Amino acid sequence: MRTLTAAGFPMKLLIVLFFSLTALGNQDKWAVADSATLRLPATAFSQLPKNIARYLQAAGRKIPQSYISSDPHNVIKGEFAKRGQTDWAVLCSRKAESSMLIFWGGSTKSVSDIARARDRLFLQTVNEGRIGFSRNIQSVGRDYILSHYKAYGGPKPPSLTHQGIDDGYLEKASVVLYYYRGRWLKLQGAD
Repeated sequence: MRTLTAAGFPMKLLIVLFFSLTALGNQDKWAVADSATLRLPATAFSQLPKNIARYLQAAGRKIPQSYISSDPHNVIKGEFAKRGQTDWAVLCSRKAESSMLIFWGGSTKSVSDIARARDRLFLQTVNEGRIGFSRNIQSVGRDYILSHYKAYGGPKPPSLTHQGIDDGYLEKASVVLYYYRGRWLKLQGAD
């Protein structure tokens, strides 16, 4: 004999339906937050060289913004290959997936595409139940890299002769990407 509710539906069916709708509601909340992430066009960054801005626009790439700042961010410059060469790194998003494009020497002819991940992986509840995008990049130097290695351990850094890129999940953790002998090393960031 089946237990029926007042509406005439089997209790087990209502329980399954309730949990399915709850899961769907939670899933929709995260999907809505992902689609609501602010992604700025390259033209919003006046410091970005024009050739790089044109490249990003032609490729349909936008720069996702974290919840932490209302100032445009996730476009950085530094000496990521060697001292004396200005390189640009841009956290870019296309089809809800982001990666860093590295423009070696500011050239659009020499570009590396690294650290690809779904934007949704960098969403978190930030305050009063609000969901925010939480990926942020910054240029870091020798002192930052060594102090984080000393504090947390991790892979031993090589001889540090230029800057790295701190790829962070805000208020959670980060990894320092350091270009060394033609490849990207993952060094200890914030923990």
